[in-house]
Amino acid sequence: MKRNFLLALLLLFLVSGMFSCKQASKDTPKEYPMFWTWLDYRPGMNFDSICQMMNDLGMEGIMLNAPTPDDYRVAIPIAHKHNIEVYAWLWTMNLEHDRDKILKEHPEWFSVNRNGKSLADTTAYVGYYKFLCPALPEVREFIKEKIKAYCEVDGLNGIAIDYHRFVDVVLPTTLWPHYGIVQDREYAAWDYGYHPAMLKKFQEQYGYDPRKQDDPSLDVKWRQFRCDQISEVANMIAEVVHSYGKTMAASPFPTPKMASRMVRQDWGKWNLDIVFPMVYHNFYTLDPSFIADCTVENARDKNPMTTLYCGMMATDGPEMFECMDEALNNGAQGIAVFTMLGLRSPEVKKQFRAYTDSVKAVRAANGGVIKAVYPKVAEADPFKHEGVMKRIETRMQQLVAKKVGKEELAPLALGEYKQVDAYDATRCYQVTDANSKTTFNVTFYLYGDVLSGWDVTMVGK
Repeated sequence: MKRNFLLALLLLFLVSGMFSCKQASKDTPKEYPMFWTWLDYRPGMNFDSICQMMNDLGMEGIMLNAPTPDDYRVAIPIAHKHNIEVYAWLWTMNLEHDRDKILKEHPEWFSVNRNGKSLADTTAYVGYYKFLCPALPEVREFIKEKIKAYCEVDGLNGIAIDYHRFVDVVLPTTLWPHYGIVQDREYAAWDYGYHPAMLKKFQEQYGYDPRKQDDPSLDVKWRQFRCDQISEVANMIAEVVHSYGKTMAASPFPTPKMASRMVRQDWGKWNLDIVFPMVYHNFYTLDPSFIADCTVENARDKNPMTTLYCGMMATDGPEMFECMDEALNNGAQGIAVFTMLGLRSPEVKKQFRAYTDSVKAVRAANGGVIKAVYPKVAEADPFKHEGVMKRIETRMQQLVAKKVGKEELAPLALGEYKQVDAYDATRCYQVTDANSKTTFNVTFYLYGDVLSGWDVTMVGK
């Protein structure tokens, strides 16, 4: 059942002396905008109307992706007129606006997979995945100079880095059908970080070649080494950003532990002022409880000096508010929405503004922080996630209906779930429906100590 966020927080405020706030330090933390959006900027767009829409929704911060520093010089005065802070939303390890130029001039800079294929001349999932190798000094210098160019823009409030990672060795489960793949474990074609410079650097430190092992994906040292290369570049960027007196932010994968497994991104070690984890529940379990689980993990595992937000997909309906409740009730200090343009209906927009006004008032009354009492550890047992299990049973009903050629969903009479296999982050069960005499394979994926995905198939299909 959805919790009433405002009522819960007001009660907590009244009895705040009884609880300790996990987010606040002894000193009053710097207050950043509480509600944000990511958005693309293109020359000639009516950015003033965008900023007015943000005002109407109660959003005060924008992570803006513009092609050049000069585009920010045009956009920033407009945003500031509306009292909106602007952060440059910059892709780092994956190229965007300068992709074609670097591909032509420096094909040797690109990441290599376990099969020895370079992204300079091969594709991973989509054509725009052109990740660089973080171990190369030339790549680091290129990124450093790029960050400087944006930091020199007057009025820019901060830098928010994105795609600061490797290629996804494991995609979120809901994306598998789109690519016609199953990633129940790490496979060589999507396992990147095998650039000769990376391998040489690792071998100098540890004395062996990770490719010589039967299964390099099980080598924790090799995995962490690649995470650390990404972290070194992130902290180099933070040093530059801070030297200009600007705020350092990032939009990483849902939790540090999930990110380290899925994209070699251990962002809890980054020197961030703000973090906007992309906790897109519709990519993973499809249930808002995923947001709660990830936020609990993030409150525990983030850099202690970092203010925790929660990034989520826009939902043009009641689930939008359930998702925000799950984040703010479990340790987040604010929300970033991808993107505000997904909030379309007048009713949802009106409710969103009422929501932002309410929680900002509570934060102000609590000395600039959202105080909440939440568990220290996320619930990893998939069978205790009622929303997820309901979705699984609905999927079973849909499969049975399709099998018999009917549209209506018949009731189930499920027996006991029996575990039949387990490997790495994967747990496999079978269960039989007595009504349809159908046995189902139910698979759960638990990357980073949280339930991060699931799948259902009929046995024999």
